[in-house]
Amino acid sequence: MSNLAQAKLPYEATLMVRDTCLCLHVQRAARALARRFDEALRPFGLTNGQYSLLMALNRPEPPSIGQLAPFLAMDRTTLTAYLKPLERRGLVEVSIDAKDRRSRRLRLTQAGHTALLAALPIWQSTHDVLERELNSDPNRLRADLMALA
Repeated sequence: MSNLAQAKLPYEATLMVRDTCLCLHVQRAARALARRFDEALRPFGLTNGQYSLLMALNRPEPPSIGQLAPFLAMDRTTLTAYLKPLERRGLVEVSIDAKDRRSRRLRLTQAGHTALLAALPIWQSTHDVLERELNSDPNRLRADLMALA
């Protein structure tokens, strides 16, 4: 048996990763933010992910799944799975692209627009509270996060 197979990582390494790992800190922050928005959007029957997806569909021309997936940092299969409950609720309509029958276009229905209109003030107030709670410039934080993406 090699020395590496018998070696143990010192606990100090765990503490160093806990205190310095950007990925861990971003994941923890993302989960905390997601829980806050999930709670705020619960009265509308939406999760933060569903709200973001619906908001991403609020555009003049219905996007294709292929256009929307990278914007939401999802693969096409995951995006399709996220769309199913919204489609069943009548918030989103998926149709065949007239120019490319292999592609699908995504459109907010009137019910989807109504849901966004109702939820926007709650999203805004939750967002405003979070920005006030930050110890740094929210615009700088957004720019830094977008630079990583």
